[in-house]
Amino acid sequence: MTKEIVIYTDGGCSGNPGPGGWGAVILDGSNEAQISGGEPCTTNNRMELLAAINALEFVRQNYDIQSISVKFFIDSQYVKNGITVWIKNWKAKGWRTADKKPVKNIDLWMQLDSLAASFSALEWNWVKGHAGIKYNEICDSLCQKEIRSLNR
Repeated sequence: MTKEIVIYTDGGCSGNPGPGGWGAVILDGSNEAQISGGEPCTTNNRMELLAAINALEFVRQNYDIQSISVKFFIDSQYVKNGITVWIKNWKAKGWRTADKKPVKNIDLWMQLDSLAASFSALEWNWVKGHAGIKYNEICDSLCQKEIRSLNR
């Protein structure tokens, strides 16, 4: 029987660029893990990507990823569309966008792509941010706490 892991993530900045934070909640039945981090000068998109990367890395280190399914909930269309749609064309075009410009945040996209490929069952879902979704709100709180710690 396959065990289901549910992940929620969020990332953001105070200013863009500026001090940024990310947060993730990983749910395993009745168990809940919260992780977060931040950087002193970054962008919203980098924080959204780092939230996803760190959440998947946490799961990879703590579970047999071949015997679980992961449902991912993220409020970033950039990350959700990037990892499920755009990345195929970016890779086919040598990590270039449709208008032939280099993909921004390529270092993080390559890392996320590699991590995601290591999972046997990974489903990406978009949720509306700041809409009262419990775990998305917790992720936002973790993110804001990281930003406040960097602003001191």
